[in-house]
Amino acid sequence: MDMTRDEFETLVSDALDQIPPQLAAMMDNVAIFVEDEPDPSSPELLGLYEGTPLTERGEWYAGVLPDRIIIYMGPTTRFCETYDEMVQEVRTTVIHEVAHHFGFDDHELHELGWS
Repeated sequence: MDMTRDEFETLVSDALDQIPPQLAAMMDNVAIFVEDEPDPSSPELLGLYEGTPLTERGEWYAGVLPDRIIIYMGPTTRFCETYDEMVQEVRTTVIHEVAHHFGFDDHELHELGWS
């Protein structure tokens, strides 16, 4: 499906806006990025969380660079055939990566239907 970068970034922003305010307020030291493509070794990766989940942070966690959530436009637009699919996939990917920030692993997310 064809989509401009601005349109895709709006979908990511809309998905972030759907996170309940109580949870959004708990997100700490994390930045969200949109990139065109993932590393060539994982060409179908839709999103990625890089960092230390909130559940693993301790006294040592200070003065570190923000965690990163990356949503990849290329694989997502190739995966989806309709605008509605795109909205749903971006939402699912954003929630999936934010859940990693909160300490959920892929197995738990799969069981909850967010993978």
